[in-house]
Amino acid sequence: MKLPTISEKRRLPSPAVTPQALAWDSQKHLLWIGSRDLRRIYSIDPEKWTVIEERDAPGIPWAAVATNGDLRFTIGEGADDDRYVYRYQTGSGFSKLFACPDLTGSYLSFDGEQLYLSQWYQQRILKYDRAGNILGQIDVGAEICGHTVVDGTMYILRGTENVPRPTYAEGPPTAARFSSGAKPGEEQWWIGRFNPREEKPEITDIAKVPFACRSLTFDGANFWSNHRAANETVCFSLPD
Repeated sequence: MKLPTISEKRRLPSPAVTPQALAWDSQKHLLWIGSRDLRRIYSIDPEKWTVIEERDAPGIPWAAVATNGDLRFTIGEGADDDRYVYRYQTGSGFSKLFACPDLTGSYLSFDGEQLYLSQWYQQRILKYDRAGNILGQIDVGAEICGHTVVDGTMYILRGTENVPRPTYAEGPPTAARFSSGAKPGEEQWWIGRFNPREEKPEITDIAKVPFACRSLTFDGANFWSNHRAANETVCFSLPD
C-alpha cells in the first residue's frame, strides 16, 4: 500500500521501559502511560514531560482509555496473561469490571457512551455497553495495535508484526498485503479510519506509521503512540 507517512511532532523518552498502554485524559489534560515490564502506570504533564502520579497495576497494563472522569485498563493477570478490563480512579485505585472473551483482549477506545475492545489475533473490535455486555463486533482484516475515537470516527492502527502466529492464536491469518515487501519480523503498520456505528464499516487507510507502534490516543490536536521497543512515546499528525 503506497500511502504517505505520518508527520512526527515530538519523540520523547518514556518515564519507564516498555511503554505499552496509552490514554489521554481530556479533563485533566494528562497523558497516561503503562509500562508492560514494570507493571506500573504513570500520568504525565505533556508540556513539561514530568510524572504527576504513578502507581502499581494489578497485572500487565496492556491498554488504557479515559472514560468520563476515570480510566479503563486492559490488565493481564497470572502466568497465562489472562486479560480483564479494570476501572481506575485517582484516589481509590483499580477495581475489576469483567473478563475479556476467552480471556484475550488488548486495546481500548471509548466514544462517550460505548467501550471498544480489540483482539489482536481475532482481528476484530468488540463493542460493549455500560454493563459490560457485547453489542457487536467489527472485523478489521489485520492485526490491531491501537485505536481511538475522535468526534465519532474511529482511528485504528492495523497491520502485522510479521512473525509466525502462536499455536493458540484464533482468527484468520493476516492478509498478505500487510506484510508485502517486509522481511520476517519487520513490523508494518498503517493508520486508518471508519465509522464504528455502521453495521459493516469500511476502513480507509490514511498513512503509514514507520515504527513498531503500540496504542493510540488523541489529545484534541495530535495523535500519540508508543514506540515500545525504543522506550519512547511519539506525538504525530496525519498528512494533509
